[in-house]
Amino acid sequence: MTTSIQNRYEFLYLFDCENGNPNGDPDAGNAPRIDPEDMRGLVSDVALKRRVRNYVQIARGNKTPNAIFVEHATNLNRPIVKAHEETGGVPEKGASKDKVRQAREWMCKSFYDVRTFGAVMSTGANAGQVRGPVQFSFARSLDPVLPLDISITRMAVAEDIRGAKTSQDYLDWEDKQEEDKLRTMGRKQLIPYGLYMAKGFISAHLAEDTSFTENDLTLLWEALANMYDHDRSASKGVISRRGLYVFKHVGTDTNAEQRIRQAMLGCAPAQALLDLGKVVGIGKNEAEMKKDGVTSPRKFAHYSLSVNTAQVPSGVEVWTWNDVQGRLVPYTT
Repeated sequence: MTTSIQNRYEFLYLFDCENGNPNGDPDAGNAPRIDPEDMRGLVSDVALKRRVRNYVQIARGNKTPNAIFVEHATNLNRPIVKAHEETGGVPEKGASKDKVRQAREWMCKSFYDVRTFGAVMSTGANAGQVRGPVQFSFARSLDPVLPLDISITRMAVAEDIRGAKTSQDYLDWEDKQEEDKLRTMGRKQLIPYGLYMAKGFISAHLAEDTSFTENDLTLLWEALANMYDHDRSASKGVISRRGLYVFKHVGTDTNAEQRIRQAMLGCAPAQALLDLGKVVGIGKNEAEMKKDGVTSPRKFAHYSLSVNTAQVPSGVEVWTWNDVQGRLVPYTT
Protein backbone atom coordinates (compact mmCIF):
# COMPACT_ATOMS: atom_id res chain seq x y z
CA MET A 1 0.00 0.00 0.00
CA THR A 2 1.35 3.42 -0.98
CA THR A 3 1.82 5.71 2.00
CA SER A 4 1.28 9.44 2.18
CA ILE A 5 4.19 11.89 2.22
CA GLN A 6 6.19 12.06 5.44
CA ASN A 7 7.72 15.55 5.13
CA ARG A 8 6.45 19.08 5.48
CA TYR A 9 7.31 21.43 2.58
CA GLU A 10 7.21 25.12 1.76
CA PHE A 11 8.07 26.52 -1.64
CA LEU A 12 8.56 29.73 -3.59
CA TYR A 13 7.21 29.79 -7.13
CA LEU A 14 8.37 32.52 -9.54
CA PHE A 15 6.85 33.29 -12.93
CA ASP A 16 6.70 36.34 -15.16
CA CYS A 17 4.27 37.76 -17.68
CA GLU A 18 5.26 39.75 -20.76
CA ASN A 19 2.62 41.74 -22.68
CA GLY A 20 -0.30 39.76 -21.31
CA ASN A 21 -2.95 39.45 -18.64
CA PRO A 22 -1.86 36.83 -16.09
CA ASN A 23 -5.16 36.91 -14.17
CA GLY A 24 -8.18 39.00 -15.10
CA ASP A 25 -10.38 40.56 -12.41
CA PRO A 26 -14.11 40.06 -13.20
CA ASP A 27 -14.96 42.97 -10.90
CA ALA A 28 -12.81 45.31 -13.03
CA GLY A 29 -13.86 44.35 -16.53
CA ASN A 30 -11.31 41.51 -16.57
CA ALA A 31 -8.41 43.95 -16.24
CA PRO A 32 -5.21 42.52 -14.71
CA ARG A 33 -5.58 42.15 -10.95
CA ILE A 34 -3.69 44.74 -8.90
CA ASP A 35 -3.33 45.82 -5.30
CA PRO A 36 -4.66 49.41 -5.41
CA GLU A 37 -2.44 50.47 -2.50
CA ASP A 38 0.89 49.84 -4.19
CA MET A 39 -0.09 48.88 -7.79
CA ARG A 40 1.60 45.50 -7.54
CA GLY A 41 0.05 42.78 -9.67
CA LEU A 42 -1.88 39.88 -8.18
CA VAL A 43 -2.66 36.37 -9.39
CA SER A 44 -5.16 34.43 -7.31
CA ASP A 45 -4.45 31.06 -5.74
CA VAL A 46 -7.49 29.78 -7.65
CA ALA A 47 -5.84 30.71 -10.96
CA LEU A 48 -2.66 28.85 -10.00
CA LYS A 49 -4.59 25.75 -8.95
CA ARG A 50 -6.52 25.87 -12.22
CA ARG A 51 -3.26 25.66 -14.18
CA VAL A 52 -2.10 22.71 -12.08
CA ARG A 53 -5.42 20.97 -12.72
CA ASN A 54 -5.21 21.65 -16.45
CA TYR A 55 -1.69 20.24 -16.66
CA VAL A 56 -2.56 17.09 -14.71
CA GLN A 57 -5.62 16.61 -16.89
CA ILE A 58 -3.64 16.63 -20.14
CA ALA A 59 -0.59 14.84 -18.73
CA ARG A 60 -2.53 11.97 -17.15
CA GLY A 61 -5.52 11.81 -19.49
CA ASN A 62 -8.11 12.74 -16.84
CA LYS A 63 -8.26 9.13 -15.67
CA THR A 64 -8.41 7.60 -12.19
CA PRO A 65 -6.49 7.98 -9.92
CA ASN A 66 -5.49 11.33 -11.45
CA ALA A 67 -8.83 12.50 -12.76
CA ILE A 68 -9.86 16.11 -12.10
CA PHE A 69 -12.92 16.86 -9.98
CA VAL A 70 -13.21 20.63 -10.60
CA GLU A 71 -13.33 20.24 -14.36
CA HIS A 72 -14.29 22.97 -16.82
CA ALA A 73 -18.00 23.23 -17.65
CA THR A 74 -19.23 20.30 -15.55
CA ASN A 75 -21.68 19.73 -12.70
CA LEU A 76 -19.74 18.84 -9.55
CA ASN A 77 -22.69 16.91 -8.15
CA ARG A 78 -22.33 14.25 -10.87
CA PRO A 79 -19.06 12.72 -9.56
CA ILE A 80 -20.33 13.11 -5.98
CA VAL A 81 -23.38 11.00 -6.85
CA LYS A 82 -21.10 8.51 -8.60
CA ALA A 83 -19.01 8.24 -5.43
CA HIS A 84 -22.09 7.02 -3.56
CA GLU A 85 -23.01 4.66 -6.38
CA GLU A 86 -19.51 3.16 -6.48
CA THR A 87 -19.46 2.59 -2.72
CA GLY A 88 -22.88 0.96 -2.53
CA GLY A 89 -24.59 3.91 -0.92
CA VAL A 90 -27.74 5.76 -1.87
CA PRO A 91 -26.89 9.19 -3.34
CA GLU A 92 -29.04 11.21 -0.99
CA LYS A 93 -28.48 14.32 1.08
CA GLY A 94 -29.30 12.54 4.31
CA ALA A 95 -26.68 9.80 3.94
CA SER A 96 -25.29 8.27 7.11
CA LYS A 97 -21.88 9.25 8.45
CA ASP A 98 -20.38 5.95 7.34
CA LYS A 99 -21.74 6.33 3.79
CA VAL A 100 -20.38 9.86 3.63
CA ARG A 101 -16.98 8.59 4.77
CA GLN A 102 -16.91 5.89 2.11
CA ALA A 103 -17.91 8.36 -0.62
CA ARG A 104 -15.27 10.81 0.62
CA GLU A 105 -12.56 8.14 0.48
CA TRP A 106 -13.62 7.21 -3.06
CA MET A 107 -13.37 10.84 -4.14
CA CYS A 108 -9.86 11.14 -2.67
CA LYS A 109 -8.78 7.93 -4.36
CA SER A 110 -10.20 8.93 -7.75
CA PHE A 111 -9.43 12.66 -8.10
CA TYR A 112 -5.99 14.24 -7.97
CA ASP A 113 -7.24 17.72 -7.11
CA VAL A 114 -9.34 16.44 -4.21
CA ARG A 115 -6.30 14.69 -2.70
CA THR A 116 -4.15 17.75 -3.35
CA PHE A 117 -6.24 20.88 -2.81
CA GLY A 118 -9.26 19.51 -0.99
CA ALA A 119 -12.90 20.13 -1.88
CA VAL A 120 -16.36 20.87 -0.53
CA MET A 121 -18.47 17.90 -1.63
CA SER A 122 -21.72 18.54 0.21
CA THR A 123 -23.42 20.60 -2.49
CA GLY A 124 -25.84 17.78 -3.38
CA ALA A 125 -25.49 14.20 -2.28
CA ASN A 126 -23.11 14.56 0.67
CA ALA A 127 -19.54 13.26 0.27
CA GLY A 128 -18.18 15.45 3.04
CA GLN A 129 -15.39 18.01 2.94
CA VAL A 130 -11.67 17.57 2.39
CA ARG A 131 -9.00 19.98 3.56
CA GLY A 132 -6.17 19.63 1.07
CA PRO A 133 -2.50 19.38 2.07
CA VAL A 134 -1.33 21.74 -0.71
CA GLN A 135 -2.16 25.43 -0.51
CA PHE A 136 -1.00 28.53 -2.40
CA SER A 137 -0.93 32.17 -1.46
CA PHE A 138 -1.91 34.85 -3.96
CA ALA A 139 1.03 35.50 -6.27
CA ARG A 140 2.25 39.09 -6.08
CA SER A 141 4.51 41.03 -8.44
CA LEU A 142 7.83 42.17 -7.04
CA ASP A 143 7.37 45.64 -8.51
CA PRO A 144 4.37 47.78 -9.49
CA VAL A 145 2.77 46.90 -12.81
CA LEU A 146 1.02 49.19 -15.27
CA PRO A 147 -2.29 47.81 -16.60
CA LEU A 148 -2.89 48.96 -20.18
CA ASP A 149 -6.22 49.06 -22.01
CA ILE A 150 -5.37 48.91 -25.70
CA SER A 151 -7.75 49.41 -28.63
CA ILE A 152 -7.52 46.91 -31.48
CA THR A 153 -9.27 46.68 -34.82
CA ARG A 154 -11.37 43.62 -35.43
CA MET A 155 -11.49 43.00 -39.17
CA ALA A 156 -14.95 41.43 -39.09
CA VAL A 157 -18.28 41.77 -37.31
CA ALA A 158 -20.58 39.25 -35.66
CA GLU A 159 -24.01 40.73 -36.30
CA ASP A 160 -27.15 38.72 -35.65
CA ILE A 161 -29.07 39.65 -38.78
CA ARG A 162 -32.83 39.70 -38.31
CA GLY A 163 -34.55 37.39 -40.76
CA ALA A 164 -31.34 35.67 -41.91
CA LYS A 165 -31.78 31.90 -41.89
CA THR A 166 -29.18 30.61 -44.33
CA SER A 167 -25.53 31.34 -45.09
CA GLN A 168 -26.66 32.91 -48.39
CA ASP A 169 -28.82 35.39 -46.43
CA TYR A 170 -25.71 36.49 -44.50
CA LEU A 171 -23.69 36.75 -47.72
CA ASP A 172 -26.37 38.90 -49.34
CA TRP A 173 -26.36 41.18 -46.28
CA GLU A 174 -22.54 41.52 -46.41
CA ASP A 175 -22.62 42.51 -50.09
CA LYS A 176 -24.93 45.43 -49.28
CA GLN A 177 -22.73 46.90 -46.54
CA GLU A 178 -19.99 49.48 -46.75
CA GLU A 179 -16.57 47.94 -46.14
CA ASP A 180 -15.91 50.10 -43.07
CA LYS A 181 -19.11 48.82 -41.48
CA LEU A 182 -17.79 45.28 -41.65
CA ARG A 183 -15.02 46.15 -39.19
CA THR A 184 -15.31 46.92 -35.51
CA MET A 185 -13.13 47.86 -32.57
CA GLY A 186 -12.06 45.64 -29.71
CA ARG A 187 -9.87 45.94 -26.61
CA LYS A 188 -6.98 44.07 -25.04
CA GLN A 189 -5.95 44.50 -21.42
CA LEU A 190 -2.44 43.64 -20.39
CA ILE A 191 0.66 44.54 -18.45
CA PRO A 192 3.97 45.18 -20.25
CA TYR A 193 5.93 43.10 -17.73
CA GLY A 194 5.73 41.68 -14.23
CA LEU A 195 7.70 39.12 -12.20
CA TYR A 196 5.40 37.35 -9.72
CA MET A 197 6.09 35.25 -6.64
CA ALA A 198 3.71 32.83 -4.94
CA LYS A 199 4.26 30.98 -1.69
CA GLY A 200 3.17 27.38 -1.23
CA PHE A 201 2.64 25.10 1.75
CA ILE A 202 2.38 21.31 1.98
CA SER A 203 1.24 19.59 5.18
CA ALA A 204 2.26 15.97 5.79
CA HIS A 205 -0.53 15.59 8.38
CA LEU A 206 -3.25 16.71 5.97
CA ALA A 207 -1.65 14.53 3.29
CA GLU A 208 -2.22 11.54 5.56
CA ASP A 209 -5.93 12.35 5.64
CA THR A 210 -6.28 12.47 1.83
CA SER A 211 -3.63 9.83 0.94
CA PHE A 212 -1.50 12.40 -0.92
CA THR A 213 1.57 10.32 -1.87
CA GLU A 214 5.11 10.88 -3.09
CA ASN A 215 3.87 10.16 -6.63
CA ASP A 216 1.27 12.89 -6.22
CA LEU A 217 3.97 15.26 -4.97
CA THR A 218 6.22 14.49 -7.94
CA LEU A 219 3.32 15.26 -10.27
CA LEU A 220 2.75 18.57 -8.47
CA TRP A 221 6.36 19.67 -9.06
CA GLU A 222 6.07 18.58 -12.68
CA ALA A 223 2.89 20.61 -13.10
CA LEU A 224 4.37 23.75 -11.53
CA ALA A 225 7.43 23.47 -13.75
CA ASN A 226 5.52 22.98 -17.01
CA MET A 227 1.96 24.24 -16.65
CA TYR A 228 2.40 27.62 -18.30
CA ASP A 229 3.92 26.00 -21.39
CA HIS A 230 0.50 24.41 -21.95
CA ASP A 231 -1.59 27.48 -21.18
CA ARG A 232 -0.85 29.71 -24.15
CA SER A 233 -3.40 32.21 -25.43
CA ALA A 234 -3.37 35.65 -27.02
CA SER A 235 -4.67 37.24 -23.82
CA LYS A 236 -1.99 35.64 -21.60
CA GLY A 237 0.97 37.00 -23.57
CA VAL A 238 4.16 35.15 -22.65
CA ILE A 239 4.04 33.63 -19.16
CA SER A 240 7.08 31.63 -18.06
CA ARG A 241 8.13 29.78 -14.94
CA ARG A 242 11.28 31.46 -13.61
CA GLY A 243 12.00 29.62 -10.39
CA LEU A 244 10.84 26.84 -8.08
CA TYR A 245 12.58 26.70 -4.71
CA VAL A 246 11.41 23.94 -2.39
CA PHE A 247 12.16 23.64 1.33
CA LYS A 248 11.92 20.09 2.59
CA HIS A 249 11.84 19.45 6.35
CA VAL A 250 13.87 16.34 7.16
CA GLY A 251 14.57 16.63 10.90
CA THR A 252 17.78 16.61 12.93
CA ASP A 253 17.31 14.13 15.77
CA THR A 254 19.54 11.06 15.93
CA ASN A 255 16.52 9.00 16.95
CA ALA A 256 14.82 7.82 13.76
CA GLU A 257 11.31 7.91 15.20
CA GLN A 258 11.75 11.41 16.57
CA ARG A 259 13.27 12.58 13.28
CA ILE A 260 10.18 11.36 11.42
CA ARG A 261 7.99 13.45 13.73
CA GLN A 262 10.25 16.47 13.17
CA ALA A 263 10.05 16.03 9.41
CA MET A 264 6.25 16.03 9.54
CA LEU A 265 5.92 18.94 11.95
CA GLY A 266 8.76 21.00 10.48
CA CYS A 267 12.06 22.34 11.75
CA ALA A 268 11.58 26.07 11.10
CA PRO A 269 8.72 28.57 10.73
CA ALA A 270 7.58 29.23 7.18
CA GLN A 271 8.62 32.89 7.26
CA ALA A 272 12.23 31.92 8.01
CA LEU A 273 12.27 30.13 4.67
CA LEU A 274 9.92 32.10 2.43
CA ASP A 275 10.56 35.75 3.29
CA LEU A 276 12.71 37.30 0.57
CA GLY A 277 16.21 37.95 1.81
CA LYS A 278 16.17 35.05 4.27
CA VAL A 279 17.27 32.27 1.92
CA VAL A 280 16.16 33.38 -1.55
CA GLY A 281 17.04 36.94 -2.49
CA ILE A 282 15.80 38.88 -5.52
CA GLY A 283 17.37 42.20 -6.47
CA LYS A 284 17.61 44.51 -9.47
CA ASN A 285 20.27 43.96 -12.11
CA GLU A 286 21.17 47.60 -12.47
CA ALA A 287 23.78 46.94 -15.17
CA GLU A 288 21.25 45.23 -17.45
CA MET A 289 18.63 47.89 -16.80
CA LYS A 290 21.11 50.66 -17.57
CA LYS A 291 22.16 48.90 -20.76
CA ASP A 292 18.52 48.71 -21.88
CA GLY A 293 17.83 52.31 -20.81
CA VAL A 294 14.99 51.53 -18.39
CA THR A 295 14.35 52.53 -14.81
CA SER A 296 11.94 49.70 -13.96
CA PRO A 297 12.28 46.00 -14.87
CA ARG A 298 10.96 45.07 -18.30
CA LYS A 299 12.33 41.52 -18.53
CA PHE A 300 13.64 38.74 -16.32
CA ALA A 301 17.26 39.68 -17.01
CA HIS A 302 16.61 42.92 -15.13
CA TYR A 303 16.46 40.88 -11.89
CA SER A 304 19.16 38.95 -10.08
CA LEU A 305 18.37 35.88 -7.97
CA SER A 306 20.50 34.44 -5.19
CA VAL A 307 20.20 31.57 -2.72
CA ASN A 308 22.05 31.84 0.59
CA THR A 309 22.30 28.22 1.78
CA ALA A 310 24.07 29.40 4.95
CA GLN A 311 20.73 30.83 6.11
CA VAL A 312 18.88 27.52 5.73
CA PRO A 313 17.83 26.33 9.22
CA SER A 314 19.09 23.00 10.50
CA GLY A 315 16.87 20.10 9.49
CA VAL A 316 15.74 21.71 6.22
CA GLU A 317 16.92 20.95 2.68
CA VAL A 318 16.65 23.24 -0.36
CA TRP A 319 15.59 21.69 -3.66
CA THR A 320 15.02 23.29 -7.06
CA TRP A 321 13.71 22.27 -10.48
CA ASN A 322 16.30 21.09 -13.00
CA ASP A 323 15.19 21.51 -16.61
CA VAL A 324 17.87 19.17 -17.99
CA GLN A 325 16.89 16.29 -15.71
CA GLY A 326 13.22 17.23 -15.72
CA ARG A 327 12.83 16.80 -11.97
CA LEU A 328 13.39 18.36 -8.59
CA VAL A 329 17.00 18.09 -7.38
CA PRO A 330 18.92 19.28 -4.28
CA TYR A 331 20.10 22.87 -4.72
CA THR A 332 23.82 23.29 -5.25
CA THR A 333 25.69 26.56 -5.56
